[in-house]
Amino acid sequence: MLENTVYFCLKNRLSELDILSRKLEAFGNSCRLSRKHLLEINLALEEIFTNIISYGYVDNADHWIKIMFSTQNGHIIIRIEDDGIPFNLVKTEKPDFECGLEERPIGGLGVYLIKQLMNDIVYERDGNKNILTMKKKFTVGR
Repeated sequence: MLENTVYFCLKNRLSELDILSRKLEAFGNSCRLSRKHLLEINLALEEIFTNIISYGYVDNADHWIKIMFSTQNGHIIIRIEDDGIPFNLVKTEKPDFECGLEERPIGGLGVYLIKQLMNDIVYERDGNKNILTMKKKFTVGR
């Protein structure tokens, strides 16, 4: 059973990042989420949201990105649903940190960071929808 749940939708516009951050802040405050965990989740969300907007759509039309925040058994659960092109970030490979900066391919560091910040990430494709569910174990604090 979900203990505390918030649902909302944002357009696929970078200008919506501020709303996303404010919604997370309000949710985090209601759960008494520690500042550290709030900042980590916000960083992961900004990276995911920016990637969806930047790479997920082949048109310039408005699309809705559905987001859910909830708590369950000491975890924050974040569910993000979009109708962009399929992308399973769970299957992306770890960047090669051994090669020089000049040889390293562009991209992949943000996804790596998301995987480091979150405790569990699950991707599914349902029809034309990407559904990403992330969990973060949290502690109460301020």
